Amino acid sequence: MRFRVIPSIYLSEDTLNSTAKDEIEFLKNVPILCDLEPMDLETIGKVGVRKKYKKGSIILLEEEAGAALFVIVSGKVKIVRMDDDGREVILSILGESDFFGEMAILDGLARSASVVAITKSELFMIHRRDFLKLLHDFPSVAIALLKELTMRLRKADAQIKSLSLKDAAGRVANVVLQLADDIGKIRKGRVEIDELPLQQDLANMAGTSRETISRMIHAFIREGHLEIERGKLIINDYEKFKSRYL
Repeated sequence: MRFRVIPSIYLSEDTLNSTAKDEIEFLKNVPILCDLEPMDLETIGKVGVRKKYKKGSIILLEEEAGAALFVIVSGKVKIVRMDDDGREVILSILGESDFFGEMAILDGLARSASVVAITKSELFMIHRRDFLKLLHDFPSVAIALLKELTMRLRKADAQIKSLSLKDAAGRVANVVLQLADDIGKIRKGRVEIDELPLQQDLANMAGTSRETISRMIHAFIREGHLEIERGKLIINDYEKFKSRYL
């Protein structure tokens, strides 16, 4: 099905049914789509497909052909690659309204990493042909995508710097801050990270051991930077913690 933009003059928001309104509400929270009109979001909702994945399911495999862009409706996923020794290296963890799969869509090459569901997840998929037409018809989406890709490059640069130059405390702090940026929520001036990944996942992100992750997290707690409350990791003062370790 080819992507087709329906001019807004033919529809009014009052004509949208409940399902369409839910889809629009979800799509307008996606960073690269937030500037579009409701009727355009409704059209995108019609060309996309939702799919559910169980915890631990492989969503994409590195080196496979890229046929769709994925947006996270609910749940969390991890972007991973395997090193030369067969160990998993976690590049990032994404949550609700984040998207992935754009690189293979843009250049037509194979996937650069694998994606695995770390919780039960629901994804919204847009076929490559429809997404490319979306970029053509709405330059604002293309510009927003460029900004998002630039931000991801900056994060990747920071991660490389952390892994190559920083000590254990700096590497673990960088992972905590990365999680805060990707999936954290600000509440009363503090950043809360729900459903903290397993220590092994954190170790893979930091390029260190589970024991080091545990030791450094507890050190940060003793210093007053972090708290653990009902399964949530809380950064008491994000800016202070960031200036201390980055």
